[in-house]
Amino acid sequence: MQLTGIHHLTAVTADAHRNHDFYTRTLGLRLVKKTVNQDDVSAYHLFYADAKASPGSDITFFDWPVEREVRGSRTVTRTAFRVNGEKTLGFWRDHLRQRGVRAGDVTQIDGRLTLVFDDFEGQRLALVDDGGAGDAHPWERSPIAAEHQIRGLGPITLTVPDLARTATVLTDVMNMRRVRDYAVDRNHQAHVFAMGDGGPAAELHVIERRDLASARQGAGGVHHVAFRTPDETQYHAWTDRLRDFGVPNSGEVDRYYFRSLYFREPNGILFEIATDGPGFATDEPADKLGEHLALPPFLEPKRKAIEAGLKPL
Repeated sequence: MQLTGIHHLTAVTADAHRNHDFYTRTLGLRLVKKTVNQDDVSAYHLFYADAKASPGSDITFFDWPVEREVRGSRTVTRTAFRVNGEKTLGFWRDHLRQRGVRAGDVTQIDGRLTLVFDDFEGQRLALVDDGGAGDAHPWERSPIAAEHQIRGLGPITLTVPDLARTATVLTDVMNMRRVRDYAVDRNHQAHVFAMGDGGPAAELHVIERRDLASARQGAGGVHHVAFRTPDETQYHAWTDRLRDFGVPNSGEVDRYYFRSLYFREPNGILFEIATDGPGFATDEPADKLGEHLALPPFLEPKRKAIEAGLKPL
C-alpha cells in the first residue's frame, strides 16, 4: 500500500483578494474551486491548480484575519512547484522580479535547478525543474505561456526539532522510503523521503532544527499538507492502518470533492491523506470551475447567510 505523491497543500492568507490576484495573475494558476472552510464557513477556501484541477497540482488557502506567521520549527517551511527546464526558470526569475516579488537566483538544490521566492505575505515558495517528467495540463486562459506554466506541486519541506520521531512515522506507518540527504547550509541537512514512484512530485524534505522555537501559525504559513491515495479502497485501508498503529486521527471525513483523513506526525505537523476523486467537477462544469461560490450539499441550505459573510474577491 503506497501513497502516490503530494495531493495538495493548504496555507493561510489574511487577504483573499490579493491572494487571488497573486496566484492567478502572477503565478498563472487556475482558481478551480471557490468554496468555504467546511469547519469555519466565515472563511474562503480557495483552490488553485492546473487546467484540469489535477490531484497533486493544488495549493489551497484558508482566508483568516490573522497576524503573520511567527517563524520556527514544527511546520512546513517551503512549498515547491514543478516547472520544465532552465529556460523556464530564467523566465520566472525575470517575471517575478518585474512584478516586485522577492526572488533569488536560479541555483542547484538537491541536484535540481531551483528558484526560491516568497509571496506578498512571506509564504515560502520555490520553482523546481522536473525535466518535463509526467503529464502537464496548461490552462489556456493563464497569463503565463503554456511552456512556462506551473505543472504541479513539487517537494514539500518540513522543519522539525526531532528527525527520528518524524522519520519513524514516514517510513514505518506511511511506507515512505528515505532515499538521500543533502546539505542545506554548513550546519544542517535535508533528509528526503519518497512515496510511490518518487520524483519531485512525491517527496518530503525534512530538516532537523533543534535550535528553533515552535512556529506560531498565521498568514504566510502552512496549515497542513495532504498526500494522495488513489481510491476509496486504499483510503479505508489507511484508516485501518492508522488505527492498527495507534495513531490518533480524525476518522474518515467526506469533503465532497475528495475523502480526507487527518492526523499529526509526532512533531505536531498536520498531515492529511486524501483520495484523488471524485474531483472538483462534481458540482460544476469543468470549463466553469472556480467562477462561482461552490458549496457541498450539506452547506447549500445556508448559502444566503454564507455569501453575506464573504467579501467579493
